[in-house]
Amino acid sequence: MFNFKKKYGQNFLTDKNLLNAIVSDAGIEKDDFVIEIGAGAGALTEVISSRAKKVVAFEIDSELEGTLNSLNLKNVTFRFEDFMKVDLKEFKESFKVVANLPYYITTPIIFKLLEETDKLISLTVMVQKEVAERMVADTSGDYGVLSVMLAFYGQAKITRIVKRNMFYPEPNVDSAVVTLKIEKKYYVDKLTFYRFVKTAFSMRRKTLLNNLSTIYSKDLLKQTFSEDFLKRRAETLTIDEFVEAYKKILGQTPTSLNADTKN
Repeated sequence: MFNFKKKYGQNFLTDKNLLNAIVSDAGIEKDDFVIEIGAGAGALTEVISSRAKKVVAFEIDSELEGTLNSLNLKNVTFRFEDFMKVDLKEFKESFKVVANLPYYITTPIIFKLLEETDKLISLTVMVQKEVAERMVADTSGDYGVLSVMLAFYGQAKITRIVKRNMFYPEPNVDSAVVTLKIEKKYYVDKLTFYRFVKTAFSMRRKTLLNNLSTIYSKDLLKQTFSEDFLKRRAETLTIDEFVEAYKKILGQTPTSLNADTKN
């Protein structure tokens, strides 16, 4: 009998129809290389394996090694390690990601994938429903850094809601599947743009002037942007407005995001 570990947020799926639907959402094809994060007991891994050319499946719980290896999936390599410690530069070919992510690690894993590699083709993740809603939000209450940065890379979509009774053990909340196809739409440095967005949202009740003045002088901001713009809050800016504002301030500080700041 497998001992489910709360610290890893383990909740497994077994419904074959749902598992097939998730892999269909991910658009897995016969020539694809897929990275799975959180293989669990391998139910989803088996379906991915049947559709893809090659799979690398990460699982942090080494006690599942016997269970997963006993599946004898010839095109799957299981790696029993913490995905957050993996150097993604080791993967030289393009890949798609499929993952069933526990709440506590959802955002760090997503940002790791978006920031640390240029080989990611698409991302299909099952997450808590409230997180999924933040991921796809536009300028509304759930809109934040995660929403903006996903929009920077593509258009995130909720493809299905997964009720809590589909998992074992049953969690306290429903989940949702979110897909993101990577599109090179904005040609700006992704890491410094991320810092710009994160700073703009740093104190949600404060204006852009107050938040951005933690990395730029207020004089520079007032020279660069209109008074009406600086009175706005970050959650009112669309992705296009964020990119435009970033480019505008970058034109004033061409050497780096830190240039001509107060610090």
